[in-house]
Amino acid sequence: MVIIAGAGPTGLALACGLRKHGVEVRVVDAADGPATTSRALGVQPRGAEVLARLGALGDLPAKAIRMEALRINGRKRLDLTPMRDAGALIASQTWVEQRLRDRLAELGVAVEWGTPIASVPVRGDDWLVGCDGAHSAVRKIAGISFDGEAVMENFLLRDLHADWDLDRSSLHVYVEDGHLTAIFPLPGNDLWRVMSPEGGRWTPGPIGAVDWESTFRIHRRLASAYRRGNVLLAGDAAHIHSPLGGQGMNTGLGDAENLAWKLALVVRGRAAASLLDTYEAERRPVAAKVLGSTTPATRISMGSGRATRLVRGLLFPLLGLPPVQRGLLRFASQLGVRYSGPVGGPRVPAFARVGRWVLAGPSTCLEVARERLGDVVHHERAGDTLLVRPDGHLAWRGPSSPERLSAWLNEVLGVPATPRLTTRS
Repeated sequence: MVIIAGAGPTGLALACGLRKHGVEVRVVDAADGPATTSRALGVQPRGAEVLARLGALGDLPAKAIRMEALRINGRKRLDLTPMRDAGALIASQTWVEQRLRDRLAELGVAVEWGTPIASVPVRGDDWLVGCDGAHSAVRKIAGISFDGEAVMENFLLRDLHADWDLDRSSLHVYVEDGHLTAIFPLPGNDLWRVMSPEGGRWTPGPIGAVDWESTFRIHRRLASAYRRGNVLLAGDAAHIHSPLGGQGMNTGLGDAENLAWKLALVVRGRAAASLLDTYEAERRPVAAKVLGSTTPATRISMGSGRATRLVRGLLFPLLGLPPVQRGLLRFASQLGVRYSGPVGGPRVPAFARVGRWVLAGPSTCLEVARERLGDVVHHERAGDTLLVRPDGHLAWRGPSSPERLSAWLNEVLGVPATPRLTTRS
């Protein structure tokens, strides 16, 4: 049994991924019910791919707003259209959670609301995954430290109605008197999200009703470990950072998918628990990179000091340079994530939406892969054989030799060639 604490995007995505692989799960959340407001609203191309592989993307692309540009003081500085078809969607976190809950229900699981993890009995052979946010009870139970610092105090979010003459396919940034305000269009004819530091309330025109308002501190923190025995962490329980760039929810979805297929192999007796060491080895550096990028970007973008304003004035014009644009889009999309290690490799675009193991090679290798991994999609291919993971990344590439593939699987899975399936698979 896998017990998941937290029914946000990360916990729900993990549950869906595990159920796809036939693993029994419980999803518990201390809240009385689903959230009705959310801070996260950006679904990047990587996040959209994860949702598609889980069968949870649904009508989100049709209902969301597709971002085409970043405009600073009305001037187009960054072209987002290269990401438009793949993602770069403005969609509330609550929408994402609803589609994941619907998919999880199709897979036979309902969220247990009003259920703190402390009230859930955990047996010795159970796995416990903390997807319960920045104040994770699971992380505290495991005794894992969450080191970091505050980046900015009193950061303001507001969802409001306004009749502004602004392009609703752009993210708008305004710098007034050294203070920066970011404005996102939200689905709806006159709905906007306004983000600003230090309680600033500048807007480009009169506003109407305010649907929601929240002030919070931006922190950057990273868990010292992602696993301790049978306890694992994912999403905001493992890392928090500035919302700049819309990376938070998408990084959590990436954690969930990476962990799901690995934990499924372990729970079903097809791999040794040592395979889970690759989860932290692959995903913690991704989070560290996000923290390392968003923290200085937030201080430069949102700071009001004279030196910060000077740096901002020098850097903003550089956004129009093609190499800078390509780098920013590759980072924001998360499609450039590349893993290293025994089971890691680059994303394989040709198979990025399959959502299952893929063997591209001869049928003799396919037999080996299916014996060890279970459900494997087959594609004929000349030359080297490719084994692609359910998350679309390359696991193995080598000569079309069943013996070579079998030897590699023996090494990375750490179990006998004929796996002993557990009775609880």
